[in-house]
Amino acid sequence: MGSIARGDGISPSLACHIESVLPKGGSRNALGTSVIPSLLQSISDIAKALRAAQDVTHAGTANDFGDEQLNVDVIAENHIREALAKCPSVKVASSEEDPVERCVIHSCPVPDASSDTEQYTVAFDPLDGSSIIAPNWTVGTIIGVWDSGESALGQRPDDKQIASILGVFGPRTTAIIAIRMPGYTGTCFEVGLSESEAGIWELVRPSVRLGDAAAQKIRYFAPANLRAAAEDENYMGLVNYYIMNKYTLRYSGGLVPDVVHALVKGHGIYLSPVTIASKAKLRRLYELCPLAMVVECAGGSAVDLATGSRILAQAVKTCDERGGIVCGTIEEVQMAVQRLLKGVVN
Repeated sequence: MGSIARGDGISPSLACHIESVLPKGGSRNALGTSVIPSLLQSISDIAKALRAAQDVTHAGTANDFGDEQLNVDVIAENHIREALAKCPSVKVASSEEDPVERCVIHSCPVPDASSDTEQYTVAFDPLDGSSIIAPNWTVGTIIGVWDSGESALGQRPDDKQIASILGVFGPRTTAIIAIRMPGYTGTCFEVGLSESEAGIWELVRPSVRLGDAAAQKIRYFAPANLRAAAEDENYMGLVNYYIMNKYTLRYSGGLVPDVVHALVKGHGIYLSPVTIASKAKLRRLYELCPLAMVVECAGGSAVDLATGSRILAQAVKTCDERGGIVCGTIEEVQMAVQRLLKGVVN
């Protein structure tokens, strides 16, 4: 792999780590030296913008799904788009704010197509947790990188989604990165943005792992859409099980911070159920698939509660395709799926 250029915001130790987890021979050179560093830089830019945005207001616009946009949604979207414009290997991109796959217009010269062996599609949620950003709670960014220069749709995530990033904006700015190539074991690691003026990304933990639930002294649960328990006796029973067995509640209302909490602690389960009255809200392309890859690469499990199947086993058909999720420690996910769906993980 070619060396990462100075000034890209990546520390030497992090650059070496990224190189060490990618296939040898330079076949993923652009992913390690351009795509991932540029996306991390966009997360750094979003963090700076959020710190400067003292007023969180409606932007007066809505995305194609009809969701009203905040000013910070638009800011985050623009920063990621600017980062992708600097990555010639990223050919197509779409986001939850602009859910149409379009060719990326690059701001730097694009190599001759015959020599451009790496071609990627990026799908992202620029700012997940907009509803809790006004009270200054932790929020995040969700990004998925697909091994296709044409589209992420119709592709089986197990085969084509090769990297995911969860950016976390809290007291510190951090990110969880997962990389899994076909034929290789997946890896998951944590990076953090230094407080220096230069804002260098440093390697925090070279391996992020979810452990054995039975070995945990403290067990955590994060029940999203808790109102659904009033209409689903299975969900109500599961929540009561957690309470009676003295699990610790860790739920903020933010998808990224609640899942990252489990990854940091080494144990936990996040649930966003689907009921007749509470339809699936999370979009597979922009939230579920990238999130599921991170959890699986950390040794956990992620199941779509709309189908009972692994999230990464099924191709995404449309940008608005949605599902529910239960993810976290394998043993906890298996138990929750059995109780919620009266079945087993496919």
